[in-house]
Amino acid sequence: MNDNASNTFKKNSKYLYRFACEAFFSLVAAVIFFCFWYEFVKEHNNTGSLLGLGNLGMATGIYLILFVIIGRWLHAFKVGVERVANILASQVLTIFTVNIIECFVSCAITGQFRFFFSFMEIYFLAFIVQSVINCIFAVIMINAYRRTFPPLNIIEVYGDYRNDLCYKINGIRYKYVIKEQISVDEDEDTICDHIKSYDAVLLNDLPAHKKNKLVKMCYKMDKRVYFMPKISDILVKNSEELNLIDTPLFLNRNSGITTQQLFMKRFFDIVLSFSALVILSPLFLITALAIHLEDGGPVFFRQERVTIGGRRFMILKFRSMIVDAEKDGRPRPAGEKDDRITKVGSIIRAIRVDELPQLINILAGDMSIVGPRPERWEHVEKYTQEVPEFPFRHKMKGGLTGYAQVYGKYNTNALDKLKLDLLYITNYSLLLDLQIIFETIKILVQKESTEGFTDEARKDMHDADV
Repeated sequence: MNDNASNTFKKNSKYLYRFACEAFFSLVAAVIFFCFWYEFVKEHNNTGSLLGLGNLGMATGIYLILFVIIGRWLHAFKVGVERVANILASQVLTIFTVNIIECFVSCAITGQFRFFFSFMEIYFLAFIVQSVINCIFAVIMINAYRRTFPPLNIIEVYGDYRNDLCYKINGIRYKYVIKEQISVDEDEDTICDHIKSYDAVLLNDLPAHKKNKLVKMCYKMDKRVYFMPKISDILVKNSEELNLIDTPLFLNRNSGITTQQLFMKRFFDIVLSFSALVILSPLFLITALAIHLEDGGPVFFRQERVTIGGRRFMILKFRSMIVDAEKDGRPRPAGEKDDRITKVGSIIRAIRVDELPQLINILAGDMSIVGPRPERWEHVEKYTQEVPEFPFRHKMKGGLTGYAQVYGKYNTNALDKLKLDLLYITNYSLLLDLQIIFETIKILVQKESTEGFTDEARKDMHDADV
């Protein structure tokens, strides 16, 4: 078997394994649902029709379809692709979401909405059983995948600008191992000979003309390619194909989101922020009391931030640091093991409770639920000096959470943060907003997403207005 055929077989085997995992997770969840549903309708089968094969099959079939759709949407079946914690969180969130929806579906099937709270109780028990079983099997399947499919051996082709991409990629040991590095300045034949021995190629921040040559070379050789997109790559990613003439033509409108999308986004913000403020009001009171009792200082912390169009506003947070943490008036981002963070502050920062007062900013129209995270004006000035395109992220209103918060970290550098936010802006849809909200819930279990700045990075930011 030649290399190309071997790679194709390996790739197809991975897809088949993931499909088998998806089918298994879905069937297990559906079977458990069926057991709980059957016990309920057996007890409440007043009309005699609920125990018919048609009704039982319809109820279970609807559950199965919902589980597959939402599970794929939340990446619950990405065995071998996502981290273990991500898959487990996705499984639990998928089951929870489907079971909530199923409460309404079951009411519709029975025609009795008086059973709603009974269904909530039953499906909560089902949720616990389903979550435990699916999570146990998820760990088993992930470990089996990693034993069966070793990580890809990668060769990195690097340019003049060195960064930490290689370090980041090698940090995902279960997926990738960079075995060799070669300069893009080597002649094409030498690079081609080296590439032949590897599963994939990593093009690390190369000049456009050299990257294009290597992409074509890898296409010819059927080699998988990973590369860092330039800002321009992201801006044209969703260009519209026009078939007006006999020459391929792409249209990139660069007009931002539509009026209808703006209206729906604002409506969504008002409904969700108001509902959250009502539901979370006990948590607000407990947090406020804890902050005040610790040191007698103010509960809220106000800070100037930048949002859509470069407009400035005062953002609200629960205070997590000592009073006058920036008494010299200069910005000092939180670092790792920062001694300015209070005991209560360390807790509320870890579970993101310190950000909740921004729901008031959202209701007032200064922010959105989802959007590029609003930065301090001093940071915007510094980032813009480093990356002139940084203000591109101000095409949308700042958000409580966002693409960069879900897929980046607190200390993600300015360029990567901009790229992540531009991916959100250029791909915007209300469905994407919902997905980011679900992803935000998932990352609460990931400690690395709250990593602080290193001392060196903090010094750079502290010097921003020197």
